[in-house]
Amino acid sequence: MTRREKTDLASGLLFALPWLVGFLGFTLYPLVMSVYYSFTSYNVVQPPVWAGLDNYRELFFQDPLFWKALYNTLYFTAFSVPLSLAAALFLALLLNQKVPGLALFRTVFFLPSIVPIVASSVLWIWVLNPQSGLVNSLLMQWFGVEGPGWLASPAWSKPSLVVMSLWGVGGAMVIFLAGLADVPQTLYEVAELDGAGVWTRFRHVTLPMLTPTILFNLVMGLIASFQYFTQVYVMTGGKGTPLDTTMFYALYMYRSSFYYLRMGYASAMAWMLFVVILAATVGVLVSSKRWVFYHGD
Repeated sequence: MTRREKTDLASGLLFALPWLVGFLGFTLYPLVMSVYYSFTSYNVVQPPVWAGLDNYRELFFQDPLFWKALYNTLYFTAFSVPLSLAAALFLALLLNQKVPGLALFRTVFFLPSIVPIVASSVLWIWVLNPQSGLVNSLLMQWFGVEGPGWLASPAWSKPSLVVMSLWGVGGAMVIFLAGLADVPQTLYEVAELDGAGVWTRFRHVTLPMLTPTILFNLVMGLIASFQYFTQVYVMTGGKGTPLDTTMFYALYMYRSSFYYLRMGYASAMAWMLFVVILAATVGVLVSSKRWVFYHGD
């Protein structure tokens, strides 16, 4: 190595040093230590004690709340992700029309997604209030129907959060708009020459050309829904009420860490969540070979 190359290498390392320090201290070290803590009994105050597979054994065979939290999270994911994708795509199709005031409409529909999560959660507590909330008031005024207890009802608590998740589809909507702008207009012209109607053009042109965008939004939605936490923490006071029907996986992991100071147990939960998210993501990516189409395929 010449003297100039050594100087360039030293300069490069010097510029990269802040990132390297941050990565080693705030990413790699916590990652490695969480693996170690998952095999220990650790309460922060006292040094960790090696426990082998006890944490994982308790997760699978002795903790019914773990399975309930996993079920609640899977339920939320199974309903919120498809509904959010459909709502975002529907809005994107509407906002892709050439109508006056289009920029204003796009801004209005995107605004909810940039409202802070805590603020929007507090807003939805009022909207879903059984006595004075907006939803039940409208149900009574328009249909004469008495609304359910929403977040106070074991049967309606999870559907309430699924409905609330549609509030933040603005980000996916913008990505769908970008995808729609990338669809070649020549395909629509050819379809029209063949006599294709609106639905046929959407079914055989728009939807196939949007599959890469759908795949991206699907993977991002899965990852986000498996880590659903802030909204349910704010709206239930961190308790997962009623009857643990809103005890989501991330909330239970948080309670295990900072309520019960079971850092080893929470670390084991974190790695199980990683496995679940990894399996879901890999499953989607493998299946995408059958339903995702790219330009030139």
